[in-house]
Amino acid sequence: MFALGSILLAGLLSLSLAQYDYYDEYYIPSAPLEGVSSPSCAQECECPINFPTAMYCNERNLKFIPIVPTGIKYLYLQNNFIEEIKAGVFDNATDLRWLVLDNNNITSDKIQAGTIDKLGSLEKLLFSHNKLTKPPGSLSKSLDELKLIGNKLTSFPANTLAGMENLTTVHLSKNKLTTESLTGAFKGLKSLILLDVSENKLKKLPSGVPASLLMLYADNNDIDSIPNGYLAKLPLLQYLRISHNKLVDSGVPAGVFNVSSLLELDLSFNKLKTIPEINESLEHLYLQVNEINKFELTNICRFSSPVNYSRLRTLRLDGNNITHSSMPDDTANCLRQASEIIFE
Repeated sequence: MFALGSILLAGLLSLSLAQYDYYDEYYIPSAPLEGVSSPSCAQECECPINFPTAMYCNERNLKFIPIVPTGIKYLYLQNNFIEEIKAGVFDNATDLRWLVLDNNNITSDKIQAGTIDKLGSLEKLLFSHNKLTKPPGSLSKSLDELKLIGNKLTSFPANTLAGMENLTTVHLSKNKLTTESLTGAFKGLKSLILLDVSENKLKKLPSGVPASLLMLYADNNDIDSIPNGYLAKLPLLQYLRISHNKLVDSGVPAGVFNVSSLLELDLSFNKLKTIPEINESLEHLYLQVNEINKFELTNICRFSSPVNYSRLRTLRLDGNNITHSSMPDDTANCLRQASEIIFE
């Protein structure tokens, strides 16, 4: 049967953040513990003899980027006090693949021409927690990951990512982006699988996202409705997170979430009064802290039989206006695979 839980409303916010793993930082390998660097290495940094294509300049109280020598492919500059990127620092780094600039003080107007835009082989640009108001321009077409978390982005020109057919992940959370500022931004990204636009100022889900997308995270915005047929254009989408928004029943078209590809749907902390119609293949449904007052089983299972039932394993309904006693008689048959159903 079901594992039924009772959770205090006061603890729901913290629990909502822990209901799935969500990483905000990129794993950065530490420099090997040896005191010898290659002779060409910048004196402020370390270039291990046994990893000669990497230069570690992280956590060294730097206020500038040192000249990068020839042959460096992986450059770690995170956790410093860098405020600008001066012309010439990357002139020798024609084969740079990874550039990590997280946790500095760089502003958009202090990125000089002939720097990042010259890195034609760049694959990963990790530029989170700086003071950017717009993305760096003319980025490498070889890029497969772009991380701009926790900046001050208010604009994202439509041509920023143009031609990036290898781009798989884009992280834009914790900025000040609006729906309008993202118009056309993701067009033509044939390989994109993860898009994170959470903690911005969106009123709608971003338009024009590619059909290749597997994960779309839009938590903590001002979204009040879902366009009719939005998910039908994303046939591979498995994870959709729209928690902490302003969704109401009138903004959720009938069947908009009833797509067979979805495995996880998070609609918690919204203003829904009914359980939306879902597909029987969905495995995790988060609806805690809405205004739901009726358990509508037909929106989960249109009918139940030995071969027709929901694949839901997790169903959270805590913080609503229903209890265990609200479940219809046929619930056990419909939700036979559920291992966790949580009411208040």
